[in-house]
Amino acid sequence: MTNLLAARDQMAFTLGFHMIFAAFGVGFPLLMVVSEGLYLRTRQEHYLKLAKAWGQANAVLFGIGAVSGTALSFELGLLWPGFMRFAGSTIGTGFVAEGFAFFVEAIFIGLYLYGWGRLSPLAHWLTGIPIAIAGPASAALIVGVDAWMQHPNGIATLLRDPSAAATGPMLFLNPHWPIMALHATVACYAATAFAIATIYAWGMLKGRRDAVRRAALHLALMLGTAAAIAMPLTGDLSGKAVARYQPVKLAAMESQFTTQKGAPLRIGGWPDTKARTVAGALEIPGGLSWLAYGSAGATVRGLSSVPTSLWPDIPITHVSFQLMVGSGTALVLIALWYWLGVRRRSLGRGLLWALVLSGPLAFLALETGWVVTEVGRQPWIVYGVQRTADAVTPIQGLPVYFLAFVALYALLGTTVVWLLRRVEHGLPLVRVA
Repeated sequence: MTNLLAARDQMAFTLGFHMIFAAFGVGFPLLMVVSEGLYLRTRQEHYLKLAKAWGQANAVLFGIGAVSGTALSFELGLLWPGFMRFAGSTIGTGFVAEGFAFFVEAIFIGLYLYGWGRLSPLAHWLTGIPIAIAGPASAALIVGVDAWMQHPNGIATLLRDPSAAATGPMLFLNPHWPIMALHATVACYAATAFAIATIYAWGMLKGRRDAVRRAALHLALMLGTAAAIAMPLTGDLSGKAVARYQPVKLAAMESQFTTQKGAPLRIGGWPDTKARTVAGALEIPGGLSWLAYGSAGATVRGLSSVPTSLWPDIPITHVSFQLMVGSGTALVLIALWYWLGVRRRSLGRGLLWALVLSGPLAFLALETGWVVTEVGRQPWIVYGVQRTADAVTPIQGLPVYFLAFVALYALLGTTVVWLLRRVEHGLPLVRVA
């Protein structure tokens, strides 16, 4: 195994693991605050029980996410010293801003957990609001780093004078950033909401249909439905940005091998990079041109416009994109099915099984979306400027580091399962009133 492959595999594994906790850090606090707010308004005890349980679960996921994210940040220096020498002064702004949001979140999580019975009900509820704001803010700020790697605005200044990058605001003046941050945040809300729906739908399948579970499922689906409907809308904005700034990535997503007017939108299929064909795809004439540029006759740049050495992995990018879109579409249909069931006052077993599957589908959409984002950028670590192969460490023995990080993350995964089981069985992590 080459250093490049080992480093990319390790980064993919640890980022994919951390993303689970990052998603919960975005979505969980909002549901927690809404549940407590409903208790203050209605005085119905099941909302209070939910708020307390979700507050403790959020603390567990935040703590594990903090550890996994810290380990991930070390990997930038360990695995990609060439990148850090080149761009460290630029991306540092994003890490500092994200760190500020992280500490705000940590402080108010402490106040929220230990404030039960010690603060007035209104004051306690207010301590949850900064958590619900800081979580998505933290995610959006760190996405600014990746957005710059995707679209390195101000790169001429950086190449001319690397010291200028430390004081320039180029990171957050990137036109790609707000689009990426919005789409990623919506996907995190969807993943959290449907994962919670999975847990409570499973309980209802086992016959536990008490007020707490019904309320939890209803709140989760309120957020999940809004996020599922918003995802294709923000995804459309993201796709148009990719067409503008990364046309080769767009071509890889759709396996568009040749430059073509009225390029078709492909649903499914398996790309053959040698024959430059796509087997088994359903093609909608002019669909890609219309989605990317607003005209069914627009020209879409193909992969053949660049040397094959600059192609990303086409099968992985294309299939991941198809899985992301397919999963997102399924979530919309499941959400609509739920509200139809609510209207008919009947949550049948078929619907509950669909809800059980919705959580894995939501995280599949989240993870494959990032696979498209990162694999589709290759072979560049900074798009069009620095190759990934030129940024990797020359140090040997990376498979050993990989195994060490796998062991660390396995320990974190085991810990979070154990702690969440304590929450499930009503065993508090901290003493609450």
